[in-house]
Amino acid sequence: MSLTGRCLCGVVSYELTGDVIATAVCHCDHCQRQSGGAFSVNLVAHESQLAVTGELTTYGDTGDDGGDTVYVRRRFCGSCGSPIVSDLVESAGIIAVKAGTLDDTSGVRPTVEAWCERKQPWVDLPGMDVSLDRE
Repeated sequence: MSLTGRCLCGVVSYELTGDVIATAVCHCDHCQRQSGGAFSVNLVAHESQLAVTGELTTYGDTGDDGGDTVYVRRRFCGSCGSPIVSDLVESAGIIAVKAGTLDDTSGVRPTVEAWCERKQPWVDLPGMDVSLDRE
């Protein structure tokens, strides 16, 4: 399998090869803020599966604890601001590619939800196999 995608302005493009680990919906506050929506849809894969053309800008997300520890490196196009991929620091080599940046989103079928305690009360997603609640 090979999937391609790009940012809004086209400065950054990518190819994701092989099978993804999961397609996950994240309801955390930070994904809501980054996406500007109620959640983020992510293709979870190994870092080695992603080839990016163009330069990404990185924001070190320290989470809600107010400390200096970076938990997620959120990478985006520095020209248009489109989020492209998040590197999960505690899961070395695992990335989350933002599904909305795919050239063809017709095959996206989320099966996992995370941070459900932060889910907007009006969101009800059918067909979820797994809920990864975190406190």
